[in-house]
Amino acid sequence: MRILLISSSYNGLCQRAHVELEALGHDLSITLALSPDDIRKGVTFFQPDLIICPFLKEKIPEDVWSKHLCLIIHPGIQGDRGPSSLDWAIMNGEAEWGVTVLQAVEEMDAGDIWATETFQMRQASKAGIYRREVTRAAVKAMLLAVRRIESGSYRPEPLDYSKPDIRGQLRPPVKQQERRIDWEHDTVATIIKKINAADSAPGVLDVIDGKEYYLFGAHEESLLQGWQPGAIIAQRHGAICRAAIDGAVWITHLKRKHIVKVPFYKRFLPHDRHFDFKLSAAKVLGSALNDTPESPIDPLFVGTEPTFKEIWYEEKHQVGYLHFDFHNGAMSTLQCRRLLESYRLAVARPTRVLVLAGGSDFWSNGIHLNVIEAAENPANESWRNINAINDFVHEVLTTDGKLTVSAVWGGCGAGGAMAILAADKVWAREGVIFNPHYKTMGLYGSEYWTYSLPKRVGPVKALELTETPLPIGTKKAKAIGFIDEILSDHYDEYWEQVRQKAEALAKEPLFSRLLEEKRELRQKDERVKPLSAYRAAELQKMKINFSGKFYGGEVNYHEARYNFVHKVRPKETAAYLAKHMRLDAAKLSELRQPLAY
Repeated sequence: MRILLISSSYNGLCQRAHVELEALGHDLSITLALSPDDIRKGVTFFQPDLIICPFLKEKIPEDVWSKHLCLIIHPGIQGDRGPSSLDWAIMNGEAEWGVTVLQAVEEMDAGDIWATETFQMRQASKAGIYRREVTRAAVKAMLLAVRRIESGSYRPEPLDYSKPDIRGQLRPPVKQQERRIDWEHDTVATIIKKINAADSAPGVLDVIDGKEYYLFGAHEESLLQGWQPGAIIAQRHGAICRAAIDGAVWITHLKRKHIVKVPFYKRFLPHDRHFDFKLSAAKVLGSALNDTPESPIDPLFVGTEPTFKEIWYEEKHQVGYLHFDFHNGAMSTLQCRRLLESYRLAVARPTRVLVLAGGSDFWSNGIHLNVIEAAENPANESWRNINAINDFVHEVLTTDGKLTVSAVWGGCGAGGAMAILAADKVWAREGVIFNPHYKTMGLYGSEYWTYSLPKRVGPVKALELTETPLPIGTKKAKAIGFIDEILSDHYDEYWEQVRQKAEALAKEPLFSRLLEEKRELRQKDERVKPLSAYRAAELQKMKINFSGKFYGGEVNYHEARYNFVHKVRPKETAAYLAKHMRLDAAKLSELRQPLAY
């Protein structure tokens, strides 16, 4: 079928829908819901058999849904309606939630139901649940709905609240008054639930030292305590720890309220160094934390007690597991340096295999654009950041005393998608989406990709992946050699498979021979062209990007970074997504050809 995806942004779920439907042979085009006319244009040019809306905040024009079958993917159980579905589910402590695929009609979320899937809730942020449980259920329900439409015989189920299995209801948007933390009465569990329900947007509005901030990233603390609820009692790696009536809570990120956004063209003018985007709590509060003590944590933390940690380590049966869970997968200069220190300590452990596990939402998305945007000199900070992540990747590439594995549960993009290739083996969860390109940010890229990527996929495919800014799924990734194995899309099954495979690798009778072959290959490659040469060539082009010059003649890195960080919506859907625009351009080109007589 010809399927048009209409989405408010090309987010993770939209990318997953794109990859899954295209893999089934459907003809796909995408339009962002930037305006009703943009939606109409996409429909008119592409003439789809079916419209699917994976992530839609806007309303579809009546002249579109009344003439075309439009399916809305709603993150709620049957009967659930409203824009705060997942927020309410978390705040109300729902044990089970779901995703419903319903037909667009005049009344929002009230159309006939084409498919539905449920899942068990867990204690996690709204963004974390959306990326894992919601996305998996949404894809399953979407594909079922598509099959039912293709069959031509299925009739969708009208929404009928009189049925006993319809538990959902119309809910209003959650207001900040309902999210507000009462530090004098709310327990740690309640505080975490409220912040989780607003993470990653809109955050929970709170007051610190008389100023209003939105709170993000809550983690329970089991050891530290304070006398005054709400007081900041410690800081660690950019996060702050606040006392509660029954313990303490770590808060990793803040965003100031009532900050005027500085337009891109005025960004170099002197202005108040407050930021209208999310940053680490310590960065936002600045000198206000001068008297707040640091709460150190071991760089190879092995504890199990609740606390805020970005890097931790496990070890069993000659296998080490290095976890690094950085917010949104972004890795700042300091985070890269800490990861490098932890990696070196893990390598020194008496194990045979070291698994690089990444985080629960992302393995890595490369350099930290928010931290760079907030720097006094973004170009200089970009340079420090790319060199810091390169140092880590180089350490993995040159590890010769054990076998390394990139175990990819969360998605990865740009430098993160290239960094996974530094390991000897790459195993990925079935639902992972890779974005192995840098062009949308106006960068050439580094992380030794010019060495690692062609070795895996060949020079032609490497050029295709880096020049075409589109995601790839695990099936394609394995088919071209980008990854080695596809593992379960269910968390517990995935980790059981990782552990079994890693332990089998450690017990391999020919392990010593495998290690020797690895050393020999690295030495051979080094003689042909040293890693330092790859790095120097990549960084030479990156330095040009950081200076503000274009890569590929299209995108300015500093402007692209500004738009990304400040969430500036694009003026139009990118041509690489909008096949209908390419088709239209081709038709126009044909019309402009001189007539043959």
